[in-house]
Amino acid sequence: MGLEQDLSILLRIAAAMVFGGLIGIEREMGKHAAGLRTHMLIAGAAALIVGLGDSIAEHFQQERYRDLLQVDPVRLIEAVIACVGFVAAGTILRGTRDDQVSGLTTASSLIMSASIGIAVGIGEYVIAIGVCILCLIVLAVFSRIAKKLEPS
Repeated sequence: MGLEQDLSILLRIAAAMVFGGLIGIEREMGKHAAGLRTHMLIAGAAALIVGLGDSIAEHFQQERYRDLLQVDPVRLIEAVIACVGFVAAGTILRGTRDDQVSGLTTASSLIMSASIGIAVGIGEYVIAIGVCILCLIVLAVFSRIAKKLEPS
């Protein structure tokens, strides 16, 4: 792996962390369990894991591995989603009443941050930016709408 490829992956990770951070800021302002740093790290980790896909494939195509392993980049994405699902599940809490559950939106925003990181990791910046904007609209704007719809 060359320096140019390394720098490209680092730039993708930084971009993913910025996008995840934007979602994290909204969560931080609402005093939610997972805020700025958590969203940044999850988006960055997703971009790193997916961004390394080419390097991993290249590494395991060497003669000594060729008969032992086949590289499937989709498995990297599956690993990201499984890991984030584990972290996100930790943010979901069930209250004492049967209908009281909190943390679902935070868990969902973590999964979206990871998905944005995956998009950036494969170089799909337009999609990542669009999804980031959509997430911010859902989290900030629709939060206000949902509060107005709650029974008093």
